[in-house]
Amino acid sequence: MATVLLVRHGRTTANATGQLAGRTPGVHLDDHGRGQAALTGERIAAVPVVGVVSSPLERCAETARAIVERQSGTPFSSVEPDLTECDYGRWQGRQLSDLATEDLWRVVQSQPSAVVFPGGESMAGMQARAVAAIRRHDAAVEAEHGPGAVWVAVSHGHIIKSVLADALGMHLDVFQRLEVGPASVSIVSYGASRPRVSATNTDSGDLSWLAKAIPSGDAAVGGGAGTPDADGGGAGAPAEDGRTPRIVT
Repeated sequence: MATVLLVRHGRTTANATGQLAGRTPGVHLDDHGRGQAALTGERIAAVPVVGVVSSPLERCAETARAIVERQSGTPFSSVEPDLTECDYGRWQGRQLSDLATEDLWRVVQSQPSAVVFPGGESMAGMQARAVAAIRRHDAAVEAEHGPGAVWVAVSHGHIIKSVLADALGMHLDVFQRLEVGPASVSIVSYGASRPRVSATNTDSGDLSWLAKAIPSGDAAVGGGAGTPDADGGGAGAPAEDGRTPRIVT
């Protein structure tokens, strides 16, 4: 089975000022975000990825470019509209502190499956199109490059959280329990019987073990011996410290 690295874009000017950017054009990485994207690109450089698929928004394109530029090979680059940010409708462009006073904010926190943003899309619809896009690209990558292929999808906080929730078998109503920080890397492999989530929300740690194919098949009873890294030991990286707001863009 192929493996996808789900990468959130680095910090933006909107993130730094507490604004819900949504699909607003012209929102770019700030200096800190460019540094985050560069570090993520360096981490992923240890893995020969076959391609990088990005949301069309500038902040994701800039993060994707930082990843591609650090690859020793020539991965394909493409844009996927269905990985774009949630359509927040009339919430777009407003301050998070202001939005937190609205009744809908509490529904976003506790029952996102019931949320339809005013003048925008539903969170359930957001998840459906994002999951479908990831699974579609993953199947295409495996068909063309084989079951050991690794590829990258660069997207947004809520998009990646919704994809992870699906892979983990979680209902959308509890997906706010997940954290996906700026420029973080989460790892999912889609097998014939179930997805396998190898890591979520990592912002440090060696990824070179991904150069070896993740074993397919049934899960080992008792947990197994783990995925070997480049040195033959256990793999993995510490998770971030939970600094992502509950509305992330």
